[in-house]
This record gives sequence, C-alpha cells and structure tokens, in this order.
Amino acid sequence: MSQLNTFQRIRELPRDQQIVLALYLCERMVPNYDFFHHLTGFGDSKPLHGSLNACWDWVVNPKKTKVNFARWQEKVDEQTPSEHGHDMLGVYPAMDACTAISTLLQGLLDDNAANLLDVAKISQASVAKFIELNDAEDIGTEHLKEHVDNHELMEYEIAIQQAMLNFLEQQPAVNSALVKQLKMMLSDEGVSNLGLALDAEE
Repeated sequence: MSQLNTFQRIRELPRDQQIVLALYLCERMVPNYDFFHHLTGFGDSKPLHGSLNACWDWVVNPKKTKVNFARWQEKVDEQTPSEHGHDMLGVYPAMDACTAISTLLQGLLDDNAANLLDVAKISQASVAKFIELNDAEDIGTEHLKEHVDNHELMEYEIAIQQAMLNFLEQQPAVNSALVKQLKMMLSDEGVSNLGLALDAEE
C-alpha cells in the first residue's frame, strides 16, 4: 500500500483515533532524541516524555483532564536541537522527534486534524532523511529515491503505520484499556522508527 493510501486512511479516522495514532508515532521517535541526548549531553528528554504522558492521560478523559498544551509545546521547543553546532547525523532524528511532538500539541491546541496527519508524514520523512544522509554517498543521487523506498527501515515504517490503522479501525472507542494496549504494543515493539532500541540511551 502506498503512502497516499496511508494518509487517506488517517484522514478518515475519528479524531480521537487520529490523536492516539499520532501519539503512538511520536513515542516511536522519542528514543532517537534520547540517544542524541545521551551522545551529546544536549537538551533534556523529560519534557518530551512528559508532554506525551499528559496527552495520553488527556485523550482517555478529556473532560476531566486539564493539559496546558501551549506550555508543553514551549517546553519541547526549548529542548529542540539545531543542526548548527551538531556535526552528526543523529541531530536530524532528534529535531524530527521534537517537531512531531510540537505538531501534535499544535493540533490539540487548534483542534486541527491536519496537524495530526502531519505527525505521520514527519515520521516517514524522518526515516527517509536518515536513510538518504546515511547512504547517499554509496548509492548516488540517481538511485537514491528507489533505495529509500525499498529500504527495510522505510518499509517497516509504512508497515507499522498500516498495522496501526488496521488495529484502530477495528476499535469502537478510545478508552483507558486501548491506551494501555497501545503502550504495551510500543514496549513489545521495542525500537524507534529508526530501529534504535528503546533503552539505547542507557
């Protein structure tokens, strides 16, 4: 199935399912930031994890749970690295993780489904950029797009998004049991969207 097919299916999800899908994808990107932080000492992972935890709590019970999305967004933005001053490949996935979370929070602030879809696009683009930067010299520009499309990391990224869509489309509602199940699935998968182990920062 194509990326376009994936994105169209995300558009057709109910809003609360779009939110949990975006949260799931953000969780798969955060280990890339953790790893970058571990290697460089830059920034702090706590606001990234804290913002996602707050959003998980909120989506289960939005009427009773108060979350200051704007303040969390500020905290995440403060920890976002810049490619300037970091001469290493890992800065880009770390930046992408922050961008994805900030985009999710913006979507919740504005009640904008387009931002929730953008998280899926950011996750795919992050994988593509990582492959390109890693392999461009060996592959050459002429065959790079084909190489990216057929790379195991990109195929796995698309497969995960499709699998999550298959799963969510069968769920009648978002509730605490579903959120618990999603977190278990994240733990069982055990790797980031770039294949880094969740405990790689240890």
